[in-house]
Amino acid sequence: MAEKLIIDADPGIGAAIAIALALCDPTLEVVALTATGGRFPGPIATRNLQCVTALLDPNLWPRLGVSDRPGVPVPETPNSLPPPLLDGEHGIGECNVPISDLHQRHPSPRLLAELVRAHPHQVTLLTLGPLTNVELALEVHPDFLQQLKSLVVLGGSVGAGGDATAAAEFNCFADADAARTVLTHPGTKSLVPLDVSRQLMVSFDQYQRWEPFGVSRLRQLLEWTLPFALRASRQHLGLEGVRLPGVVALCAITQPQLFQREPMCVDVELSGELTRGMTVFDRRGIAKWQTNIEVVTGVDIQGVLDYMTRIIRTAV
Repeated sequence: MAEKLIIDADPGIGAAIAIALALCDPTLEVVALTATGGRFPGPIATRNLQCVTALLDPNLWPRLGVSDRPGVPVPETPNSLPPPLLDGEHGIGECNVPISDLHQRHPSPRLLAELVRAHPHQVTLLTLGPLTNVELALEVHPDFLQQLKSLVVLGGSVGAGGDATAAAEFNCFADADAARTVLTHPGTKSLVPLDVSRQLMVSFDQYQRWEPFGVSRLRQLLEWTLPFALRASRQHLGLEGVRLPGVVALCAITQPQLFQREPMCVDVELSGELTRGMTVFDRRGIAKWQTNIEVVTGVDIQGVLDYMTRIIRTAV
C-alpha cells in the first residue's frame, strides 16, 4: 500500500523537484501539498505548488493548502543573495504553467489538521520550509503531532554552521519560535540537517545523463528548472552543480536504508543576537535528559542519485 504523504513547502527549484519526484513515485500517495511563507511569500509558494501539480497532472491530485504569509528575508551580508537570483523570479526557474484560481482556498494549517484527524497514524508529513504551519496546526488540533505517523523536517544544523546566518539554518531561522515548539514537542520526528542535506549536488554531467530517457512531464519540469539553477549556481556561487536538500529529505522517507540516524536532544535558540534560530544539541550523555528527536547523520549520496534516476526513468 502506498504511503500517505503531505509536503509542506515554500518551493524554490530544489523543493519543486522533490515534490515532483514524490508525485511520480508509485510508492507514495501525496494526499496534500501545503504552502508556507519562507524564501518566497505564501501566495507565490501556493502558485508554485499549483504549477508543479498542473504540469505533472498526476492520476490522483493532492489537495492544496494556501498561505498568505510574507516571505522571510535573510540578514543582509556581502555574500547574501536574493532568492530570485538562484531560483527565478517566481521560484521555479523558467516554469510558467497556466493555472486557474482555486475555487475553494483551504488555509494550510487547517488542511493539515483536517487530514491528520481523518487519517490518524497513517500520514507522514515532510516539511521543506519553515515550521509555521505545523505550529499553527497544533493550535487547531493539539494532538496533531501525536497522530502523525511521522514528521520529517528539513532544517537545522548539528555541526555545519548555518546558511541564513553563521549559526542558523534558514528554515529554523525563519520562524525560530515555531521550530522550538515543533522540534521539542512529543511525537515521532526526524531531522534532516544541513550537515547531510547539502551533500547532494547535481552537476551538468549528471543532468545530461538523464536526457536520453525520453519525454515526460517530469522531464519537462527538470528542463525548465535544473539548467536555470545550474547556470545561476555557477554564476553567483561559483559552484559546478546545484544542491538539492529537499530531495535528500524525501529520500529519508522513501529510501530509509540509505541513511544513518542517531537519537539526540535538540532545542532552538530564541534570544541570542547572533544565534537566534540555531539548533542546539545536548550530547553530554546526562542520564536524566531524554532524547527528543532522531537526527539523520549520514547518507549514501549515490543511492539518492540512483533513486532520482529510477523515478525519472519510470515517469517516461
